[in-house]
Amino acid sequence: MASFKKYCVTGKFKLTSIDPAEAPFLTGTEEAQRQELEQLAVRLDDLQNNLHAEGRRKLLLVLQGLDTSGKDGTIRWVFSRTSPLGVRVKAFKVPSEDERAHDFLWRCHAAVPPTGDIAIWNRSHYEDVLVPVVEGLIDKAETQRRYAQINDFERLLTETGTVVIKCMLHISREEQRKRLQARIDQPDKHWKFHMDDLSVRKKWADYELAYEKALAATSTAYAPWHVVPADSKIHRNLMVAHLIVKTLEDMKLTLPPASPALEHLIVQ
Repeated sequence: MASFKKYCVTGKFKLTSIDPAEAPFLTGTEEAQRQELEQLAVRLDDLQNNLHAEGRRKLLLVLQGLDTSGKDGTIRWVFSRTSPLGVRVKAFKVPSEDERAHDFLWRCHAAVPPTGDIAIWNRSHYEDVLVPVVEGLIDKAETQRRYAQINDFERLLTETGTVVIKCMLHISREEQRKRLQARIDQPDKHWKFHMDDLSVRKKWADYELAYEKALAATSTAYAPWHVVPADSKIHRNLMVAHLIVKTLEDMKLTLPPASPALEHLIVQ
């Protein structure tokens, strides 16, 4: 299996150091790749069962990326065999009036996973150090404060039993153009397209810089960022699946001890 080391954000990180077209986790034929993803999805289901049975810890997966980077697709394929009873998905959209009346982390804290569960965030608290920065709604001092508050928030989570995985799905500008055009050209995909997507696309360089700074400031030993080359959808899915499975396996999940009271019990 390929190494995650190159894709883990550390030190003076530059987003340009990672090519969105890279595919280190792709091997063999396309059919073999799909079979591998299926096997990982089944393994993930087993591990989620063990996480729930252990009843001590929980897992939070944060997915970030520019429009069309594949956050929905990643969730759909990686968790295709996982029981919905133990997985909770939260999509963070534009804050509501009630959410804006609270601190920016308020709505996120309400969506952290309970013990034994996996929570998946499609976008997250990181939107609050991306959109406001690009749009000039907060200054540098407030941005730095938010970075620090995010780090404190994630440290709180990890110190109370939550393992945090953060993935930035990294696509190229050309790949985004193709995916947006496909949504325009295919009537059954029109519902995925919004005119605002084109407005945001015009600020591509600003968003990439905002991502670069945010990832560098908030990739910590307890909650590191991984940049996932995502021009290839199957590579994106495989890399994220491998990362989650490896993380859960490294947790050394244990089942509760067998009950002596059940040793000779016969159901009549």
